[in-house]
Amino acid sequence: MSEHPSGEELLDALESGSVRAAYPEDGAWVVPSWVKGGILEIFRNSAIVPTGIEVQAGDGLAFCDKDAFPVRRFGAASGVRLVPGGSSVRRGAHLGKGVVCMPPMYVNVGAFVGAGSMIDSHALVGSCAQIGEGVHLSAAAQIGGVLEPVGARPVIVEDGAFIGGGVGIYEGVLIGSNAVIAAGVVLTASTPVFDLVNETELRGSSEAPLSIPPGAVVISGTRPASGAFAQSKGLNLACALIVKYRDAGTDAAVTLEQALRS
Repeated sequence: MSEHPSGEELLDALESGSVRAAYPEDGAWVVPSWVKGGILEIFRNSAIVPTGIEVQAGDGLAFCDKDAFPVRRFGAASGVRLVPGGSSVRRGAHLGKGVVCMPPMYVNVGAFVGAGSMIDSHALVGSCAQIGEGVHLSAAAQIGGVLEPVGARPVIVEDGAFIGGGVGIYEGVLIGSNAVIAAGVVLTASTPVFDLVNETELRGSSEAPLSIPPGAVVISGTRPASGAFAQSKGLNLACALIVKYRDAGTDAAVTLEQALRS
């Protein structure tokens, strides 16, 4: 018999935060592959059934999903503020006390959202993504999910980070604590990031996905495309630039309003 929880016990543990798809330990992030493997096993053993609220209009609107993953419900004791308007938090996702969810938003199975964070309108927290405490996910931010391969690192956004509107973070990218990702930036495992402060280039690999340093302020940038044709057309490729590290001015611009979280 496995020493790890499975089925409903695993989903309960993910919701409580006692089990996570990735967790910090000794300055690094550990990815226990058995967690994603357990979630996939639940998918395999679940039937597709009608779920949610049916709207009686014309032929009606019914939702169908795996029966093990109903939409979560939150009582006042949870400390979570889930504003009405089309949002969903799936079974097996953890939301800490003081999390604010603005409609419409979505949190998928296996995700972890730390205390005091805000998920703004049209934002997505994908399967097994890890969001720290006091993080702001601005409107339309997309935090990619991962269930397979089971050993792959999920996207991780550490404590205090500020993720701007329309940002996309995918493929196991790690956003360090208190980093600021400006609106519209897209970061994937292969996105080159140029640190203009330290005059270095950051890139990810299959063994070590891209990591944005703590406190970095990242904006969108471009770099010349290679080849004579590209140069003759003045073509450029997307990249990201670290233009500074957080200072008092940055802190003032991204300070979170505690009244929204109390």
